[in-house]
Amino acid sequence: MKRMSKEVVVVGGGAAGMMAAITAAEQGAQVRLLEPNERLGKKLNITGKGRCNVTNNCPVEELMAHIPRNGRFLYSALTRFTSADAMAFFEGLGVPLKTERGNRVFPQSDIAFDVSGALKRRMEKLGVRWEHDRATAVMTEDGAVSAVKGEKGTYPAQAVILATGGVSYPGTGSTGDGYRMAAELGHTIVEPRGSLVPLVSDDACCGQMQGLALKNVQLSAENEKGKAVFTEFGEMLFTHFGVSGPLVLSASAHLRDWDKHSYRLVIDLKPALSKEKLEERLLRELREQSNRDMDNVLRKLLPSSMVPVFCERLQISPELKANSLKKEQRRALLRELKHFAVSITGSRPVAEAIVTSGGVKVGEVKPAGMESKKVSGLFFAGEILDVDAYTGGFNLQIAWSTGRAAGLAAAETEGEKEA
Repeated sequence: MKRMSKEVVVVGGGAAGMMAAITAAEQGAQVRLLEPNERLGKKLNITGKGRCNVTNNCPVEELMAHIPRNGRFLYSALTRFTSADAMAFFEGLGVPLKTERGNRVFPQSDIAFDVSGALKRRMEKLGVRWEHDRATAVMTEDGAVSAVKGEKGTYPAQAVILATGGVSYPGTGSTGDGYRMAAELGHTIVEPRGSLVPLVSDDACCGQMQGLALKNVQLSAENEKGKAVFTEFGEMLFTHFGVSGPLVLSASAHLRDWDKHSYRLVIDLKPALSKEKLEERLLRELREQSNRDMDNVLRKLLPSSMVPVFCERLQISPELKANSLKKEQRRALLRELKHFAVSITGSRPVAEAIVTSGGVKVGEVKPAGMESKKVSGLFFAGEILDVDAYTGGFNLQIAWSTGRAAGLAAAETEGEKEA
C-alpha cells in the first residue's frame, strides 16, 4: 500500500532550513519552505568573510569539545550526520572542498554563493516549493501542528520545522520571529545574547591603538579570580570600542553571566619566547642601543602604535636613554610584554554577533529528531536552539546536523514512528 506523502513546512531559508527541506523531500515529503528574503542563505553567504566555512574536518569528539553551550544535547545529531558526512554531501552536490588551517573547510572556489546555490538547486530538483512569505504563527489542533500562517497565506502542514535563526545580523532576516512563535506554543526561550561577538573595554589604550592588528599572540581571558577561562593563539584587533578579531570572538563565547563575573584579557605579545629567553633578548637590545631613546628600543620589540601605550604604562619618557632604564622598569617591561592586560566591561550588541547564544530550551526538545516535547509535529533546527559553538565551521556543522535530524524525523509517517 502506497503511503501518502507528508506535508512539511520549513520556516527559514538559511543553512539549517535548506538542509531540513532537502532531507524531508528526499524522504518523499511534500515540502514548502517559507523565506521572505529575496535570496536564500543570506547569512550563509557572508560566513567566513564571504568564503563560507562549511564545517570543521574533525571527529565528533572534537566537534563536541568546540561547543560550549549544550553540546551533549547535539551528540545524537552530530553522530548521525558528521562533518565527514557534510563534506561528502556538498561534494556530491558538485561543490569541491578544501581543508585549511585549523581543519576549517571551504569551497575550493572560496565563494559562499557556490554553497547556497548548490542547496537551492537540490531543493528545486526535489520539488521543494519556495514561498516568498514571512511566517507569523504556527497553528495547532489537538496538540499537534496543523498549518503555518504567513503574511500572504496559510500553509497546511503535518510537520513544521522552525529554522529561523537567532537575532544576530538582523539584516539577513534573523529577527527573532522563531523565538516568538516557539514561545506562543509553550516553549521556554533562554534569553538570547551575542556569542562570537566583539568585546567592549574602558581601557583608553584600545582607542589609542585603534586599527592595530596583532598576529601570532596568545590571548587569555581571566575571570575576577584570575582563572583563565580561555587561552588560544592567533590574531586580534584593537578598535575604538575595545577589541575584536578571531581570538576575541572565540574568547567571547566563554564570557557568561556578566552580572556575576568580571573579566579581563591578558595578551602574551611574545608567546614563542619563554620569560627567560625574552629577558635575554631585552638585555641584549638595551645593551646594543644603550645610548638610544627607549622609544627606539621599544620599536624593535613592538608595533609602533603600542610604543606610546607602553611608555605610559611603564611611566617612562619616550626620550629616556636605554642605559638609564632602572631594573624595576625593565622587569615591568618584561611583565607587560608577556602579560599585557586589557579590562573588559561587556560585549557589543547581539546584532553584531556572528551567532546567538540562547533560544529554545533544549530540555524541551527531543535530541534524536529535534521534535518538540510540547507540540506534536513541531521541530527545530539550527540557531533557534539554545546551542552555540566557537568559530571554525562548528556552528554551520550544527546547522547541517540538526537540519538533517529534523528533516528525517519530520518526514516520518505515524506508521514509521510506531515501528
